[in-house]
Amino acid sequence: MEVFMKIFALAAAGAAVLVATPALADRAPTTTEAAAIEKAVRAAGFVSWEEVELDDDGPYWEVDDARMADGKRYDLKLRPGTYEIVKRELED
Repeated sequence: MEVFMKIFALAAAGAAVLVATPALADRAPTTTEAAAIEKAVRAAGFVSWEEVELDDDGPYWEVDDARMADGKRYDLKLRPGTYEIVKRELED
């Protein structure tokens, strides 16, 4: 019975650690990162955009609703560090 209680206590402690660990969340760019992202996005011909965040799944910078002068909107992904646009997806 004592072995069972030790195993149960270890399992419960392990479950508590898993539940207490916060999920990784997307984050906004720092001032320096935001300036580099803006430079790259404007150099590609975009005139405005909405939210910018670092997606921890990539990781890639995601730029939502980047608008070209002709009004077309795109979602962009930029490579961290180089700020190269690696994906453009036209919004409907």
